[in-house]
Amino acid sequence: MLNIQKQINYWITGAEDDIETAGLLIREKRTLHGLFFCHLVIEKAIKAHVVKKIGEVAPRTHNLIYLAEQAELDFDDSAQIFLGILMKYQLQGRYPDYNPVLPDQIKVNEYFNKTKELLQWLKMKL
Repeated sequence: MLNIQKQINYWITGAEDDIETAGLLIREKRTLHGLFFCHLVIEKAIKAHVVKKIGEVAPRTHNLIYLAEQAELDFDDSAQIFLGILMKYQLQGRYPDYNPVLPDQIKVNEYFNKTKELLQWLKMKL
């Protein structure tokens, strides 16, 4: 039998570790990798909600929109737009010909701060 709380803790602990890594990468101007980790943070936090909702192991997908639907999370318009923005950076490292246009450092810092806020919101909803 699946231990739901153990699965939830696994995903949230991973998200908390990854937000630290994202911050380090962004501070070092490793923008693409930092934004990739921002995506991972939100992916893992949403997967905790998916596990809670469906009572099973989260699906092996990186699609934040799909995962949010599976978890039946009610994001406001701003958060939904942000999920779409983060989706642009989840392909980094998986496909050698994928080279997204990177935002300037001010926008990267904004994305990092939004990631932290969204992580806190997702944790509070568990």
